[in-house]
Amino acid sequence: MPETPEGADAQTAENQTAADPPAEGSESSDVAAEASEADAVEGEAPESEVSEEEAPRSEDGSEAVAEAAPVAHEPGVELSAKQRRRRVRSKSGEQARPSRSPEERHAERLLERRTKAVRRRARRLQERAKATERRAAAPAAQPLAPVHAPVEGKRKVRQGIVVSDKAEKTITVRIDVARRHRRYEKIVRSSNTLHAHDENNDAHEGDVVRVIESRPLSRTKRWKLIDVLERAR
Repeated sequence: MPETPEGADAQTAENQTAADPPAEGSESSDVAAEASEADAVEGEAPESEVSEEEAPRSEDGSEAVAEAAPVAHEPGVELSAKQRRRRVRSKSGEQARPSRSPEERHAERLLERRTKAVRRRARRLQERAKATERRAAAPAAQPLAPVHAPVEGKRKVRQGIVVSDKAEKTITVRIDVARRHRRYEKIVRSSNTLHAHDENNDAHEGDVVRVIESRPLSRTKRWKLIDVLERAR
């Protein structure tokens, strides 16, 4: 049966469409280009961007350092501690240690501590022996005088006025002090009181006396009466 002119025109148009490539500005070409770029990006996974969580691990959870590939180091990127250890081990060719249980690791740590303790003990004993030899070889030093030994002639002497003699064998002496201020050049007057031992109850209120520093005689007495310079009127 002969084809009609309309059918022939439709078949010719379909053949032409299949033969000709799509136009550059068409939507179908843009979608195809984006899909190809996405596939290319997903297929390329740089080794430096692989997370540390994805690193291969052994059965007990430790890292398989020797089996993992060395991390590529870029000049401007600083490596982490784990990546540096992995890089050093990969260069040295160190083999990964077999997996151990927590009990085995604890026993190994205890053994290492005991070994270090034995070495430390031997070194300290050796140092002590050397110090003893040095002290024995050194000349004998002269014995030092005690720090708190009393020094004759260095005790303080004060002059003041008796303000109270009510206590038995004790007088209260007021010491008047007048000094010049170092900055303002003004005479600054002050006074302080002290308790002195009067064995014979010789001093009375208003007397001018002289006292000397002594050993502690009570909770507050650190002075002794020397003599009475002037009697009260």
